[in-house]
Amino acid sequence: MALLLNTHFHLAVDNLRRNRGRTFLSALGIAIGVASIVLILSLTGGINQLISANSDKNNADLILVRPSTGKDVTENIISELTSNNQFIKSSLVLQDIDTISKIDGVASVAPIAASTGAIKIGDRTVQGANIVATNTSFIDVMSLHLKNGQFLDTTLRKNVAVLGYDIAMQQFGGTEAITKTFSYHDQHFMVIGVLDKIDDPINFNGIDIDQSILIDINHASSFESSIQIQQIDIRTATTDAVEKTTSEIKKKLSESKNGDQTFSVITSAEDIHPAGSLLSIVSSMLTLVASISLVVGGVGIMNIMLVSVSERTREIGIRKSVGASSGNILLQFLFESTILSVMGGILGFALGYVGAFIISLLTPFAPHISWAILGITGGVSLFVGILFGIYPAIKAASKDPITSLKFYR
Repeated sequence: MALLLNTHFHLAVDNLRRNRGRTFLSALGIAIGVASIVLILSLTGGINQLISANSDKNNADLILVRPSTGKDVTENIISELTSNNQFIKSSLVLQDIDTISKIDGVASVAPIAASTGAIKIGDRTVQGANIVATNTSFIDVMSLHLKNGQFLDTTLRKNVAVLGYDIAMQQFGGTEAITKTFSYHDQHFMVIGVLDKIDDPINFNGIDIDQSILIDINHASSFESSIQIQQIDIRTATTDAVEKTTSEIKKKLSESKNGDQTFSVITSAEDIHPAGSLLSIVSSMLTLVASISLVVGGVGIMNIMLVSVSERTREIGIRKSVGASSGNILLQFLFESTILSVMGGILGFALGYVGAFIISLLTPFAPHISWAILGITGGVSLFVGILFGIYPAIKAASKDPITSLKFYR
């Protein structure tokens, strides 16, 4: 049996070599589809690794509370994408912060109410500024460090602000921004601090702190009636207290909201970055779209194999007349289509990673390389080769030897 399979393999390779141009173009169709899938999986895998690395770092004692509709993750994301204001129905309020802070095991609590708007610095107007309303605990929850000045403090007047490093450099003259003023929503603010630059571009709040202006949430709620809390960050006193504290937070918040489960409590053991679930869905959709090109490549292989069967009709007749069975003929052509597809898969795997590495040079993440992607590539290539090669192989195997021997090209 092994000898027979080895013979089929060599016959298939010899025939593919005789038609190098046709073989290459057919394999290229599969290669493009495989390359697209590898590119998507490696890049999204790299982004997920970056998110996971930054989300897990020093976050074993972290708990997040977010608004929830009570739906599953997919429904929540679709709702957010199709809504003009995804936080308009947020169930989180300032009272929740007080409720959580009184729970045993909670070390610090910081709300996040992020928005964008125009700020006025002197005679200049800066559009699209990131405004983050929070409290004094935010610096501890996020493990931030000050470059200059001080952080928000309840003993100070309310209309003060702390700047992220980049926006301080770009709009306020760097660390000399201390005591400079700006206006937002007709309210005047004075800068009292500038944060150190953040090394990690991604964090569990989903905001770019380097480009953000931090203000007191109680003061913000006094002049911005539509302010919505998108997230509450909680640090526990110890990592051992996370599970118990999480259960207590769920219980207390549910009681304060009359049993309404319009919130979700997430720990570091789960996907705490808000982009994680969306990225997984987008990755799956893109992979599905890229798979269409594999179908096109498979149809190309089927077409070439049907042409090959037609050209080799006399050869099939001769082989059958000297004792080759229909099964032998079927295996011979099935080997050819499979080898053709696997060759395309190998080429596509290489092209996909080359493309991913080129793109990674322009991004902060490296492409993800894993045996799983290699296994998916190999499995898909093998499946396409067999699926689209089976019909031409059956057609070749079913040819009558007498009729085939009369065939001349």
